[in-house]
Amino acid sequence: KSTKTTSILERHERKRKRDDPSLSRRSIIMSNAEIQKKIDEIEAEYARTQKNKATSYHLGTLKAKLAKLRSELVNGPGGKSAGTKNAERGFDVSKSGDTRVGLVGFPSVGKSTLLTTLTGTKSEAAAYEFTTLTCIPGTMKYKGARIQVLDLPGIIEGAADGKGRGRQVISTARTCNMILIVLDSSKPVTHKKIIEAELFSFGIRINQSPPNVKVTKREAGGIEYQEMTSQTKGMSSEVARLILKEYKIPCASVILREDISVDQFIDVIEGNRAYVPVLYVFNKIDCLTIEELDILDQMPNYVPISSQHGWNIEELLEEIWTKCNMLRIYTKPKGQMPDYDEPVIMHVANEPTIEAFCNRLHKNLIDDFSHAMVWGRSAKHQPQRCGRDHVLMDEDIVQIVKKVG
Repeated sequence: KSTKTTSILERHERKRKRDDPSLSRRSIIMSNAEIQKKIDEIEAEYARTQKNKATSYHLGTLKAKLAKLRSELVNGPGGKSAGTKNAERGFDVSKSGDTRVGLVGFPSVGKSTLLTTLTGTKSEAAAYEFTTLTCIPGTMKYKGARIQVLDLPGIIEGAADGKGRGRQVISTARTCNMILIVLDSSKPVTHKKIIEAELFSFGIRINQSPPNVKVTKREAGGIEYQEMTSQTKGMSSEVARLILKEYKIPCASVILREDISVDQFIDVIEGNRAYVPVLYVFNKIDCLTIEELDILDQMPNYVPISSQHGWNIEELLEEIWTKCNMLRIYTKPKGQMPDYDEPVIMHVANEPTIEAFCNRLHKNLIDDFSHAMVWGRSAKHQPQRCGRDHVLMDEDIVQIVKKVG
């Protein structure tokens, strides 16, 4: 009799959970503490596992589980949105100008002084930490380009987990075309590693390009795996299958067109990574000796400056221009000289074609487009008559010819 009563109660409980979706959701969704505990367990297992060819499959599965759990920890259940479901959104700053540059760094490294030096915008600077509590925008002009510079509040270790409004800062940094990591030259260089780790945890890939990998989900047919080049960083068909299985993708076509690591393959599957160029700005070099500057000079992608004294600011501006891959395209009205004062700024990453150039001028201009006359490095002869698919180069001169009638 008691067994019969228990089975009736179990059936009733199952029916109640099935009828009330919120109950089943609450049982599925883990708390942040549980997710963090699982992450710690997997990290401990990964650390004690030997790294060799025989364990590469197991290590690939552990990496996939780690990436999935970290994504859930940052973005909430599901973990697919980059803008975080249960965390704060970025600062509400409207995008203006041709390029957006964000200043990221620890408190009291001179970000506000650098913003004032670059743009003239007054941002409060003081001798104590966390002077800047919100995002301060400013605009500077360089080589005809209007560059928006954002002075973001200082971040601390654990920012990607929400400490010190860190998620708001890094969410805003994701929207930038370029990030300047401002460091104090007199402080340990380990600060650089901490900031890199925080940005990496939030899905920002520093000075990397998206992997040349194509993953296409299918309805049936299993996993089809192709390598266009030999893989030397741990990827194989078995590792790809294990990772796809972890992400519940039973059928897909995978094409690897370059040599990639397991982490890069996971980034492709996640699909929410931001690939942002980064420049390391070592501020307060007036406190260093020549010998210490020689040591810093061995570091790639860095510029030493003193924002207070205005030292080396011109080199910083030139590095920003180079890293952002901007082009200056000059317009030429028929029968007149080219306008060298106000160039149209385009980005190499966005396919700078004649059609894209027309869309920058006016969205309806391409409808009346007949052809373009181009002078400059992209032209085979001066001038060259070009169509809408012609790719422009820096300092080209373009004259648009409309249809007649």
